[in-house]
Amino acid sequence: MHSNKLRFLIQRRARTMTKRHTVLKVAVLAIALACVLGCGSPDGDVATTWSAETKSPDGRWLATAQSQQWGGPGTAYDATMVFLKKLDSSDPPRTVLQFSHQYGTMNLEMKWLTPTRLDVMYAPSARPGDHVDIDFQMAKFDGVEISIQDLSGKSAKTFR
Repeated sequence: MHSNKLRFLIQRRARTMTKRHTVLKVAVLAIALACVLGCGSPDGDVATTWSAETKSPDGRWLATAQSQQWGGPGTAYDATMVFLKKLDSSDPPRTVLQFSHQYGTMNLEMKWLTPTRLDVMYAPSARPGDHVDIDFQMAKFDGVEISIQDLSGKSAKTFR
């Protein structure tokens, strides 16, 4: 009698453990699937919404600006970066300014005042509630001075 009861208890325990193991496997697979579907590419869902470039008067430098918009759950972000690239070098472009803003683009204009002085004028878009924050600013890069002008207080016209 005791051996039947013991066998019953062992079989019951084995069925319970198998059910728990199956539930654990399903939970692990569900979490892995959610991570794969939710993460997407390493750069996230990014789109370039605007870009512009201008060469220095002596043709040695290229200034490029690019607005990008990231999307996804908890990762939405809008930014504009300004890069400098020495045209006679194989070095990659260097980020010299980075702005964050609420919409896909902002107002930005780049002008070379001299071969070694880049002036960047910026303002938020004309959309209500938009504002621009400077997240990164390099004042000088490889002999090129980078000056900025915040034109937020000026007229709301687009100047790029």
